[in-house]
Amino acid sequence: MNIGSEKQRDRDEKVVEIEIERLHDFKNHPFKVQADSQMKELRDSISKYGILNPLIVRPRPEGFYEVISGHRRKYAAMELKYTKVPVIIRYMLDEEAIISMVDSNLQRERILPSEKAAAYKMKYEVLRRKAGRRKCSQVDYTTGKKSIEIIGEETGDSPKQIQRYLKLNDLIPELLDKVDDETMGFTIGVELAYLSKKNQEIVLEAMENTLATPNLSQAIRIKKMQEEEKISVDSVEAIITEVKQKEITRVVFKNEQLYRYFPSYYTAEQMRREILTLLKINMESY
Repeated sequence: MNIGSEKQRDRDEKVVEIEIERLHDFKNHPFKVQADSQMKELRDSISKYGILNPLIVRPRPEGFYEVISGHRRKYAAMELKYTKVPVIIRYMLDEEAIISMVDSNLQRERILPSEKAAAYKMKYEVLRRKAGRRKCSQVDYTTGKKSIEIIGEETGDSPKQIQRYLKLNDLIPELLDKVDDETMGFTIGVELAYLSKKNQEIVLEAMENTLATPNLSQAIRIKKMQEEEKISVDSVEAIITEVKQKEITRVVFKNEQLYRYFPSYYTAEQMRREILTLLKINMESY
């Protein structure tokens, strides 16, 4: 469905239609818009009922409108050849726009760890700037609370969990993808995020060479190896292959095999999610 739980609009706000080419995505938008099964459901809903919930946009000096909420609706509308979409125009400062964009998207059912990490970082930096702070341990003088505590109260995550998400932003993209597609655990990703970029690339190479992923205790050991300046491809392989030796079976598909059943533009993560969704549906039918 395309009905969101966005901020209720003021009574004097009006819904207007704007040409879709005048709508630009939010700068550094952290949430991915993917052509997956959820997008198909949204597209089918819009095709049948129209866009029930207007997009929220703000005017820009350059003459276009920046989308605050509704990137997926915009994408679906473009797929359906819409030329105009209903919007509510709100005048916001940059910091207000960032918080509104993050909050409206965090209400979605499915959010990737990388999306949540980037969104939390954007909101945390806004709160820090607004309070004139340099460290998350400092206190907002208007509320008496830390930035991570404010975010936690609004999202339901503990301050410690928010700190983990913030740290996750330090992962190189290839390792972050593994957290997203669940081939590597979230907490393991957080531990590896403490490694330098160079050492993360070493870990990635070792993982690719062995087709193995470290567990949490091994990730902690790898982090310790960095402190001792003993990290290398061989030393990481020696640690993570301990998991591989204990595995009884491992199911591996090549992308070429899967592309027989998926559109060519699907990523490996999209194919994995679709397969798991279909398996879940199949199991529920029994």
